[in-house]
Formats: sequence, structure tokens, C-alpha cells
Amino acid sequence: MQLCVLASGSSGNCSVIRVGDEGQDLLLIDLGLSPRRTYRQIEDLGLDPGRVRGALVTHFDHDHFHAGWAAGSSRSWGVHVHRAHQRAAADSGLGKRDVRLFEGVFEPVAGVTSSAVLNAHDESGTASFRLECAGGSLGFATDLGSVSDALVERLRRVDVLAIESNYCPRMQAASDRPPFLKQRIMGGSGHLSNEQAADAVHRIEPAEHVVFLHLSRQCNHPELVGRLHEGADYAFTISTHDAPTRWVRVGRPAVAVRAGSAATAAAGG
Repeated sequence: MQLCVLASGSSGNCSVIRVGDEGQDLLLIDLGLSPRRTYRQIEDLGLDPGRVRGALVTHFDHDHFHAGWAAGSSRSWGVHVHRAHQRAAADSGLGKRDVRLFEGVFEPVAGVTSSAVLNAHDESGTASFRLECAGGSLGFATDLGSVSDALVERLRRVDVLAIESNYCPRMQAASDRPPFLKQRIMGGSGHLSNEQAADAVHRIEPAEHVVFLHLSRQCNHPELVGRLHEGADYAFTISTHDAPTRWVRVGRPAVAVRAGSAATAAAGG
């Protein structure tokens, strides 16, 4: 497997995973970008959008599921949805034939198994995934609010961990956001602070690489995230809202397989 975060933030979230012997089959995580933008960015990576084999959706907030993917969108693949989000999927406009419900271990694409754990987030919660193939394991967790023991156990010692590091508490407190929004974000069922994300990484102990997701543009900065992980024994990549990250190989030393600009990725270790 190889992971590239196409975009991550309040304006839209979508990641793509290359799988298969030659890395030609594609699996998406979240559909927060429009279909047109998603397919264009896949093509910009030198890949064929026709090789998308399915998508996993963490939850149905608008920045994780774009309305353009609802019923009527032309695609030949299904959207994997946790059974707890069945109602939200229907409310989003997804038809029954588009939805692939799951609870336990399932295979979203040939050669890859997935399991999930639900986390508190707003009303319906969010699903975090552990993906495994013959070559390695990937953990993916965003919009958490807090880190449960169940999440840590599910993702423990994955080769690559993708996890949100949403806000700096000092910047959040000093922002002009209304009190109700600050409480929603910091109240335990919204998002993880940089320090909470760092603690989660420490507890999960990823073997090789960490990809940080969903940084707030108003209340965070990549340098603040990076400082907390300087000198770590894992490499790290910081995603942005407007450009893809490097490709991160899962299960072997993390390397870039496509050159990217300094603005699209940051690494340490």
C-alpha cells in the first residue's frame, strides 16, 4: 500500500491508497472533495481514476462527504459505511445500491482487509480504520475529539499512522470564534489538539511514519505540529487543505515515489 492525502481540512478531506502488485488499484478514504476535483487530482498523480475500486467514509460531515457523490453520480464502485452511519448515508443522498455496510472485518478492495472502531464526534461519531495487506498496516483516524483505549488497541503498532492534529489550544482560545464553536471543538467530541495527537502517537507507537491530518487554518500552523515531533524515531508528513502530500509507502521505509514541493509535505526523523 501507498498513501497520499489529496487534501485535509475543513474545506474538504480525501485520501487515496494505491494497492495491488503494481499499485494500480485505488481505494479512497473520505469523499470530501467534489468528484471532478478528486478525479483531476488522481490524474495529476499519474494514475487512472477508472481504477478506483471503492471508498471508505469516516463520517458524513460536509467536509468528509461532498454532495456531488450522492445518488446519480456516475461510478462503478461502492461506498463503505459503518452500520452506525446508515441513516446519515441515506440522508446524504446515497442510494442503497451505492452503500456497502460494515461492522466487523471486511475487504474494501482485493488484498486489503479493514476493521474499524467508532469514536465520539458530534452526534453520530466517526469511524477510524486499520487497513492491512501482505506488506504492512495503516491506521487512519480523524475528527476524534478524544482518544479511547479501544482506538489505541485497534491501531497499535501500525506501520503508518494517519491522525488528525487539528488545533493549537492557545490559538483556539485567542481566536474570535464564538464560545459554542470552541466548546464543540475542544469539548471531547470534536477534534484533537496538537498535544492530544502527540500523546496518541506515543500510545499507538507507529513503526515507521505518521501523517498529520485536518490542521485548522485559523487555529494551527504546521511548524507547531512539527516541533512536537522533532527528533522522533518515526518520519512524519503534514497534510494541507490545498495540495497533495508525498506518497508514503506502507510497510517499508517511507519514501516519496513522486516528487513534491516543499509546500505539500514536511518531514522529520
